[in-house]
Amino acid sequence: MNPMPELTPMLKQLRLSGFLDSLEVRNRQAIDDSLSYTEFLALLLQDETARRSSKKLDLRLRRAGFRQGKTIEAFDFTFNPFVDKKMVMDLATCQFMKEKVSLLIAGPCGTGKSHLAQAIGHCAVRLDRDVLFTTMSKMLGQLHAAKATNTYDRKLKALIKVDLLIIDDYGLKPLQPPQDEDLHTVIAERYENRSTIVTSNLDFEEWGEAFPNKIIGAATLDRLRHGAYRLVLDGKSYRAPKPLSKTQKQSLNSRSKNGKK
Repeated sequence: MNPMPELTPMLKQLRLSGFLDSLEVRNRQAIDDSLSYTEFLALLLQDETARRSSKKLDLRLRRAGFRQGKTIEAFDFTFNPFVDKKMVMDLATCQFMKEKVSLLIAGPCGTGKSHLAQAIGHCAVRLDRDVLFTTMSKMLGQLHAAKATNTYDRKLKALIKVDLLIIDDYGLKPLQPPQDEDLHTVIAERYENRSTIVTSNLDFEEWGEAFPNKIIGAATLDRLRHGAYRLVLDGKSYRAPKPLSKTQKQSLNSRSKNGKK
């Protein structure tokens, strides 16, 4: 007799419908291998635990908003010898999150700042931590829009409470009031409570120049820098254009000669 029809409604009521995915296979295995009832149950529970863990990981990754493929495994350390691999791998343990300090990443365009920030965030997700990746302009734009819809407090709370907030492209555009005040509020509320990763094309000494109000800027950066880890990237850009093929070079040379005539 097939027990599936009788079990299905009960498993759904108990929120264990995931058992149905492996019940038939495990039942056959129990018969073939003469497993005890407890061994059979243990297999089902292991399957359900793995299923829920995988589902939880997928959900956290979707909420994080990472760009596809931005993991530690996908980062090419051989491309740029100036990247401190040892430090990056130490940061990937997410010990800095236990210390509740920030990670500041600076370097020229294309040197891998966003990739590494997201890769470390991905490691945090694997450790069952909630992560949010956003750009500076997107975060401040959302806070501004939230004021118009009376959802500012809710949006701000979400930014403050997330285990790891990753803010990409700090200082890409100068801050305008009240953006500087919003950023200060986010950083001040997270200070010594949650970790934040910030990436920027600016040298660390130039970060204060992004603030129109120097007092707010000094107060914000003082909290952000306190106890923070700093990672400086340098070297060639991963976004360098591909070299022209021989045919393309010949075509360009031909056009150039025709143009001179």
